[in-house]
Amino acid sequence: MLSCYQIHSNQVVVADSDWGEDRPKADAIITNTPGLILGILTADCTPVLFVDTKAGVIGAAHAGWKGALNGVLGKTLTAMEGLGAHRKDIYAAIGPTIHQNSYEVGTEFQQAFTDKDLSFARFFTAGTDDRHQQFDLPSFIEDRLNHLQVSSIWNADIDTYASENHFSYRRATHASEPDYGRQLSAIMLRG
Repeated sequence: MLSCYQIHSNQVVVADSDWGEDRPKADAIITNTPGLILGILTADCTPVLFVDTKAGVIGAAHAGWKGALNGVLGKTLTAMEGLGAHRKDIYAAIGPTIHQNSYEVGTEFQQAFTDKDLSFARFFTAGTDDRHQQFDLPSFIEDRLNHLQVSSIWNADIDTYASENHFSYRRATHASEPDYGRQLSAIMLRG
């Protein structure tokens, strides 16, 4: 089982063997080596798993808002193509993540998105006052994957904040809990 030291970046690493406890600082892992389990930890951020079964290439990405905005999904797909995958054959799965009704952000957060692309304003709706917005992270992720032309997208459609069966950093913070736990999303090529 391999995981990264996740840093909310767009960095992607290729795994060809077990790296043990020496985890690289990155937010996505890809491989074409059977038997390696690629794992991503999340607690509101979006886990995205990728597979090209024809080429035998898989990937796992931690797509929080920073990584998603700064291209972690595209860099993961490009790295997979470097191992022989083809965009038209890559399937993506979006795991449990925080949803718009639970994700209130400040206007400066929205500004970071619209500074990149004015059309990203469509992922925000009015918040509780004029200084806040509600951000739709899973729709942003799905839009980016469609833009990147993956073959198919499956979405778990689970709001981590609202679910009693999932960990949520934001819910734990609002409840003043000491820790918040993590989900593990994983993928492996069979040997």
